[in-house]
Amino acid sequence: MANQSAGQVGAIRSATGGGAIPSDRRTLDWYIDKLVQLIVFIGGISAIIFIIGIFIFITKEGIGFVVDTLDLREFLFSPRWRPTSEWNTTYGILALIAGTASVTGLAMIVAIPFSLGAAIFIGEFATGKTREGLKILVELLAAIPSVVWGFIGLTIMNPLIIELFDVPVGLNVLNAGVILGLMAAPIMTSIAEDALKAVPDRYREAAEAMGATRWQVIFKVVLPAAKNGLLGAILLGVGRGFGETMAVLMATGHAINIPGSVFDSVRALTATIAAELGETAAGSDHYQALFTIGIFLFLITFIINLSADLIVRGVRRS
Repeated sequence: MANQSAGQVGAIRSATGGGAIPSDRRTLDWYIDKLVQLIVFIGGISAIIFIIGIFIFITKEGIGFVVDTLDLREFLFSPRWRPTSEWNTTYGILALIAGTASVTGLAMIVAIPFSLGAAIFIGEFATGKTREGLKILVELLAAIPSVVWGFIGLTIMNPLIIELFDVPVGLNVLNAGVILGLMAAPIMTSIAEDALKAVPDRYREAAEAMGATRWQVIFKVVLPAAKNGLLGAILLGVGRGFGETMAVLMATGHAINIPGSVFDSVRALTATIAAELGETAAGSDHYQALFTIGIFLFLITFIINLSADLIVRGVRRS
């Protein structure tokens, strides 16, 4: 029996050239490996290439205004945005910055408790079909187009705010903040739930073995261990708030104003670009000023992402 097995092994080795892989097969595997490496490399740097291309395009369109016309003090600290005035043309975006910041800040006040609460419930309490159903529902909410949220703010939130708070106009910071918070919450919930899920189960088991209750495990073990991912979810929501256009355009009232309360109408930076770019002459100062606002938004987004990276690195070191 042993001699027969040895003979079979010898026959197989003879048929395959002594067990060695043919040179043409090794060559083919080498080329496939290099091709896969090239595809992965191109996919990895494509986002960087696209971002650089977008920045070059925006800078190219707005650099003329920056070099020849821009008064940086007026641009950043004047609340008067009058690009079409015949007698006193001004390009101040302070009111636009205040409008964007107020809406985004209120949106985060709305979104953070909802998103973290939903993520904790889905990740730590829900089980089986309940968890899967809630995750699907969250994904569906994230897929709702922004224009639909804008219609909700315009047709539902607007009269509701007027009736509840007895204000003349319901298109204001409160309306846009609630709508934007509801828009950002699903994405923040999904990322926060993934961060909680990434916490090893042995952390929970060790805490429970020491007599900790379910809530103590969550607040003293799970949340601190997932703080990197939770911080990333919050900062993604902030970025969503700064970058949102259509819903903010429809729900804020689109009035150039530095808000004194949540019932004041405002105008956002992104909404200004969307509303005015199609009506300006290409190459005019107004046209280039809108692209300069785009450059400013790009820089703000870069600063937010850089701050997030530095904060996360500091958290990891600690």
